[in-house]
Amino acid sequence: MTMWIDASSGASGDMLLGALLGAGVPVEVLQSAVDAITPEPVALRVEQVSRNGFAATRCHVEIADSVHHRTWRDIRDLLAAADLDDDVRGLATRTFERLAHAEATVHGTDPLDVHFHEVGALDAIADVLGVCAGFAHLWSGSTGDVVVSPVAVGSGTIRGAHGTLPVPPPAVAELLRGVPSYAGPPGAPATELCTPTGAAILVTLATAWGPQPPMATAAIGVGAGGRDPEGHANVLRLLVGEVSTSSTTGGGSGGPPRPPLLIESNVDDLDPRVWPAVIAALLEAGASDAWLTPILMKKGRPAHTLSVLVAAERAEPVRAAIFRQTSTIGLREQPLGKHALDREMVSVEVDGQRIAVKLARHDGVLVNAQPEYDDVVRAAAALGRPVNDVLLDATAASRTFLRTEHST
Repeated sequence: MTMWIDASSGASGDMLLGALLGAGVPVEVLQSAVDAITPEPVALRVEQVSRNGFAATRCHVEIADSVHHRTWRDIRDLLAAADLDDDVRGLATRTFERLAHAEATVHGTDPLDVHFHEVGALDAIADVLGVCAGFAHLWSGSTGDVVVSPVAVGSGTIRGAHGTLPVPPPAVAELLRGVPSYAGPPGAPATELCTPTGAAILVTLATAWGPQPPMATAAIGVGAGGRDPEGHANVLRLLVGEVSTSSTTGGGSGGPPRPPLLIESNVDDLDPRVWPAVIAALLEAGASDAWLTPILMKKGRPAHTLSVLVAAERAEPVRAAIFRQTSTIGLREQPLGKHALDREMVSVEVDGQRIAVKLARHDGVLVNAQPEYDDVVRAAAALGRPVNDVLLDATAASRTFLRTEHST
């Protein structure tokens, strides 16, 4: 499945909720996820509206007055304890973690102690959980790509919890590092078009950035923002469909899908302490994998070969990230053949903490079961146990899938 998010007029949590509803996700799916985490009653109300001539779906998040400002530590505990599917919990956790780190960078604080203010309010928690549940529902256990257009962020200034802020607000600018963004289309008002919640959701969901990919569209959702300014359609569009293999080259000439690429470069003049951040940035940009190999170059200089595996249609933002994040001035590339095993996600429990497990099959036979490391780290933090101990327990629990299947 392929989804394209058109954020050319901005993005926010309620716009994404509306787009999901317009694309056919039942409101009960979103409401169920919201109910699983919010400590106070929150109701989602759906309304059909018009935004500068566009028919759109508006999702109102209705809550009682609340002034409670939760930290990332508080929200993480709520997520860990909530009765949620593992894919929804994981997606929401990564979204809030990005928000926390962006706010911590902006304000110079510890991410765990960040007070989210508006972002920590019940309506924003509902936005994130509802959107994560909606996309998980569309995926329905399968995998797929989410391509996001350049993001309109707005211009001018806004009033926030910290007083008057420039647009894009500092947290949005931090979240969209390395992501294509711009002030907005002609006629857009001089105000905030992309909220921190919207930015965090987009960067968590995105597997690639750019225009609509070749796809056979099956469903379209148009989500409305709260404002309806003259001359600007305050909407976000979501297109859902399948990749079209008849035009994967982008030139309309037809042919089979392009093979993945191996992009490499030898680098001998980069501070080695920077490499972990480089690898993380490449994965964020859409790389399937990235790794380093120590080498010895001419004149006896120690260096590293940076290797990046990426789908051909995601290669351009990955190339851009390599040039931004490293000192290299050239890349070599080669197409690769690839054989991927069929995969499915299940879960195990370690001391009451659910941990996702990836199962891999070859010709229908289960050959591998591996716990998801990020879930192991989250569970270890919640339990106050060493990561290695929790990893050993999760691995042992995962082996039961292999023993059970092989004994039948």
